[in-house]
Amino acid sequence: MILVTAAGSHFGKSSIDFLLKELPASDIAAMVRDPEKAADIAAKGVEVRKGDYFDPESLEKAFAGVDTLLFISSGDIQQRSEQHKNVVDAAVKAGVKHIVYTSTQRKSESGSPIQAVADSHLDTEKALKASGIPYTIMRNTLYMDMLPGFLGQQVLEQGVFLPAGDGQVSFAAREDMAEAAARLVLSAGTENRDIVIASDETRSFADVARILSEISGKTVPYHNPDVETYLGTMQAAGVPALYAGLFASFAQAAAIGEFAEPSAGLKELLGREPLRLEEYLHTVYTK
Repeated sequence: MILVTAAGSHFGKSSIDFLLKELPASDIAAMVRDPEKAADIAAKGVEVRKGDYFDPESLEKAFAGVDTLLFISSGDIQQRSEQHKNVVDAAVKAGVKHIVYTSTQRKSESGSPIQAVADSHLDTEKALKASGIPYTIMRNTLYMDMLPGFLGQQVLEQGVFLPAGDGQVSFAAREDMAEAAARLVLSAGTENRDIVIASDETRSFADVARILSEISGKTVPYHNPDVETYLGTMQAAGVPALYAGLFASFAQAAAIGEFAEPSAGLKELLGREPLRLEEYLHTVYTK
């Protein structure tokens, strides 16, 4: 039995859809906080189980009879370490035999502009390695699906405005990563490995502006403000401080190469070319 946690997320649903191409629905279970909101998953014949990262007892019940766990990380950055410890502890008690975990690519273990994000993943990886359960850690790069949020609705008119310097990013599509996760769950020989899930090419935000210029026929400049100027501009534009700060932190992380490691791992897992940045931007910005 394979169980996918956070199954109501975009990543979780996509992973389940790929698993269904290879396995009967009876071999797959989906864990969600509210089963009533997972009718679309249940309609595919997948067993829906209730489980909450904050509720160890519910996790242990959800993991009963599970051999392999696709452990999708929580979106609650502040409390993620606690939540994830609950997941690992429950997996040990339930006798889970293999865990595939969605972590993040990083340059080092300290000094990151997104250290709070990195720390929770580091805590989880340490817990996994100490658990005795065979693990596979996906070191995921930055989703190219996040680009519209970074760029804003007026990007074609106003340009790319981010404090990302000349930093390179090995962007990959969330859908491709979800398929890669499903393939790792099904693959033999991936135990106790860290695998970089990223494109085999890197691009900067200046490249993003250039591609958008080519797509739109407009001149889309790349502006690289300092962080203070960026945050002030975002505040004046009415962007909530929480989101502006998050965008700034990820842009700074990109600037120092946190997501700059290219890898053939994604392509090898998919058995095909992953979605390229040009293709993604063309789809989003061509009307």
